[in-house]
Amino acid sequence: MPKVIVLGCGKIGSVMAMDFAKSVDGSEVVVADRSSELARTVASTIKGAGWVSVDTADYPRMVKTLKGFDIVLGALPGDYGYRALEAAVEAGADVVDVSFTPEDSMELDVSAKKAGVTVIPDCGVAPGLSSILVGYGASRLDKVKKAHIMVGGIPESPVPPLGYTITWSAEGLIDEYVRDVRIVEGGRVVQVPALSGLEEVDFPGVGKLEAFYTDGLRTLVRSMPGVDSMWEKTLRYPGHVEKVRLMRELGFFNDDSLTVEGKEVSPRLVTARLLERNLWRPDVGDLLAMIVEVSGKAGGMETRYRYHVLDRFDKTKKVTAMARTTAYTASIIAAMLAKGKIKEKGVIPPERIGMDEKTTRALLSELKNRGVIVEESKILICNSPQFQ
Repeated sequence: MPKVIVLGCGKIGSVMAMDFAKSVDGSEVVVADRSSELARTVASTIKGAGWVSVDTADYPRMVKTLKGFDIVLGALPGDYGYRALEAAVEAGADVVDVSFTPEDSMELDVSAKKAGVTVIPDCGVAPGLSSILVGYGASRLDKVKKAHIMVGGIPESPVPPLGYTITWSAEGLIDEYVRDVRIVEGGRVVQVPALSGLEEVDFPGVGKLEAFYTDGLRTLVRSMPGVDSMWEKTLRYPGHVEKVRLMRELGFFNDDSLTVEGKEVSPRLVTARLLERNLWRPDVGDLLAMIVEVSGKAGGMETRYRYHVLDRFDKTKKVTAMARTTAYTASIIAAMLAKGKIKEKGVIPPERIGMDEKTTRALLSELKNRGVIVEESKILICNSPQFQ
């Protein structure tokens, strides 16, 4: 049975480890984190799990640690995720990763194939499940014209001062607010600023939200050429973007260090820690709202496939909607990999998994078993402005 290591014992990685251990009988699960105390604590909640301390800054040691494992589940902050992918490939381990890395994971394709390993990057909820659903919708059309994603992890009701609570990596959240965004417009890939494209939407089951461009297309930009329009927008409660823009303009998200009383301080890291301290509200339930729409022609008719997700905090297990949708997606795909249901080597973008109907249906069934419901509808394209 597979020997699996989970890198990162935070809000997502801990749930990934727990779910995989329950899903694959006989598997040996080891959790790893830079904090020995955190790794030990998470391991204690999983029957039979071990733990190790791993520092991504020590690359040779990380490669040595990963050797001997069959699968690496990556849940590190984006700044460290790519280095972990490289180490896993060098160690000869398959990888399923949810890190929001700034680097292009496809650059590891040649080395992954040479090592005979499978790397599935961006395999959380968005990117991840969103990309899988785009791939699935695209596979059912003769020609794809548009692929649009709206997704957001938000509290069940707005929480001051940002109308938001932290449910995942604070560094990854800041990346969404500062990283330039690639979208497809008029059949061309163009770059627009983060937080641009602001619009108000009425999300079914939630109400009024605002949506803005974020860099969630990832590998979709490369793997789906010929599409007229493609973008991802993040959802928040109204007023959030105005406040975040102010923080960004004042330099709270800057990487450049400041000297404070003789010490070098990173505004970005300080902001991340403050966000975690002030916006980590486990007493407040969250929800994950997502709509994926893929439209084009099928059998000569203009057709749109819509996928709707509205998941909520699990009050019984105390698992956030963000962790449920992100960690469960990665864990299920990793279990498929462990059981030999995904055999392709190299870097496999999530949308390529989505283009296989059997695999996608199996994923959606497993998510449903965990209470995460993806509603699917096939509709004729009309002139409604929403989600076009």
